[in-house]
Amino acid sequence: MVMVYLALALGGVGLIAWGLPAAHRLRSPFNVVAAATVLLGVVLALLGTLLVVAPNFFQG
Repeated sequence: MVMVYLALALGGVGLIAWGLPAAHRLRSPFNVVAAATVLLGVVLALLGTLLVVAPNFFQG
């Protein structure tokens, strides 16, 4: 299960790496989508990192 969490974190980093340059490069309606992708990437990277470090965090 740790591999899934690690993939989640790396996928989030990948979304950040794609979204930051794309938010400045794309035109008006699409730059908002790229900026939202960066936000989603930050959430996924933080969630994946949290679950790698503490796998039972949401178990209670």
